[in-house]
Amino acid sequence: MSSGLNSGNVSCFKSLICRGDREKLHGHKGAVIWFTGLSASGKSTLSHLVEKKLYSMGCSTYVFDGDNVRYGLCGDLGFTEKDREENIRRIGEMVKLFVDAGIIALTAFISPFRKDRDRVREIVGDYSFIEVFVDCPLEECIKRDPKGIYQKALKGEIKDFTGISSPYEPPENPEIIINSHIENFEIAASRIVERIRRTFNINL
Repeated sequence: MSSGLNSGNVSCFKSLICRGDREKLHGHKGAVIWFTGLSASGKSTLSHLVEKKLYSMGCSTYVFDGDNVRYGLCGDLGFTEKDREENIRRIGEMVKLFVDAGIIALTAFISPFRKDRDRVREIVGDYSFIEVFVDCPLEECIKRDPKGIYQKALKGEIKDFTGISSPYEPPENPEIIINSHIENFEIAASRIVERIRRTFNINL
């Protein structure tokens, strides 16, 4: 029996309700706010602060965090370059559905490879995508190290660890750069929210 997305048994059903209808219901456009940066750079903290601010404005939002997605949707993947590429591809397809539903999806993933982040931008559409580079020196991330994983990586106990034994490719032209080692997180979150408001004409 044949299976897979390219088999003749799979086809997309055209919804009776379009994205514009859903966005009208929510009162704002669907979008992806893609936070990228090293582990412990502050991606999760910032994404949740931004969500809280957007929620208080009446926006429909959801945060996708790296660890949570790894437990479920991508629980079968490891951390090789190929698996990381597939991890981000799946996330890209998932957030595309949320954008189509008129929701503002915020993602907090290291997403170390530029080509994978660019692929997600292409999947959801450049007009619906804001890339936030949470820039933090590796030395500072190691100091924070809330999970103790950098120390394990430095000892060789964790292979293919971004920033230590695997590269991180910073964005070349992100919409927003947050220097999380020197910026106040509340102020940074407000700056991101203001960019979201201006980009997607949110007047709630």
